[in-house]
Amino acid sequence: QADPGVMRRIRAHTDRLMMVELTFEKGAVGAAHQHEHDQQTYILEGRFAFTNDGETCQVGPGDVISFASGVTHSTVCLEKGRILDMFSPARKDFL
Repeated sequence: QADPGVMRRIRAHTDRLMMVELTFEKGAVGAAHQHEHDQQTYILEGRFAFTNDGETCQVGPGDVISFASGVTHSTVCLEKGRILDMFSPARKDFL
């Protein structure tokens, strides 16, 4: 469990790249944070409100959102859903 209502599953990783699937219950929050990794997030199911460097947007299935290294970001799950996060380099803190 990553956060309350959020389950994390590492799908694949090398030293330079990591793919992580996250499942969110409606209303679950991915708390504001930042990290040294570049991140791409692909929305598989559901709807989310992502805040990226102070700007908020809503995304749904098929959308992609990017987070640069060191930028604060967070999310709120508006409808139960799943996302696929890709990190470069790999998040060793997840292993």
